[in-house]
Amino acid sequence: MWRTKVLAICAMAVLLPLPALAQDEIVVTASRRQEGPAQIAGIGIRRRADFAVQRVTVYGDARDKDARRKEILDTVRGVLQIGDKRGVQIAYGDGIIQPLTLANFADKLKLEDDDNRDDSQRVTFLIKTPLSDGNALAAIDRLNGFIKAAPRVGRAVVEAAGEPGVSIVDPTQYRGPILAAIAADATAAAKQFGPDYAVEVSDLARPVQWVLASPTEVLLYIAHDLKVVPKD
Repeated sequence: MWRTKVLAICAMAVLLPLPALAQDEIVVTASRRQEGPAQIAGIGIRRRADFAVQRVTVYGDARDKDARRKEILDTVRGVLQIGDKRGVQIAYGDGIIQPLTLANFADKLKLEDDDNRDDSQRVTFLIKTPLSDGNALAAIDRLNGFIKAAPRVGRAVVEAAGEPGVSIVDPTQYRGPILAAIAADATAAAKQFGPDYAVEVSDLARPVQWVLASPTEVLLYIAHDLKVVPKD
């Protein structure tokens, strides 16, 4: 009975509407944890992230405002032009990122005043490289080498901003395997308590969440509630 209840709940959850994150690419860093590991309810699945990512800032401090803007944008243009040659992709956004291209960068990037530098502005974007081989050090070296090789125009400066992280594409596609892991966990829990007890699993309609598990892996989970209760 307990097995039927758990599997039925999981089957219903697969059919529930998903949040509007399907096909989105999500950035995961140590500082962007949706919840710390101690607050994660239940279990999830670990998988290798799709990309290593690094946020990059381009500064410009030319005295003339128009010249400053041109130097910054021309530097970004140069970065975009060498991306494919070095196995690096360019993106923009915060939690959810999208491709930055020669066609859209002037519209998508916002010049911001730099509070720490007089007569200066900056734009920020991300660079990323595939983690298909799982080698975090090689990926980070690739990103750092790209920053060093980025062309500078005029007084523009290109720098890494913050610590590297990872990204995962379409985390909602892993909802099924996560539910299977929850069902297996519930099945094992029920067996531990014997035939006089049943397992109840709730809150499976919650969205898929994620947390950085290692330099190259993310933990994907659904925060759910599992109870072992006496059978009626």
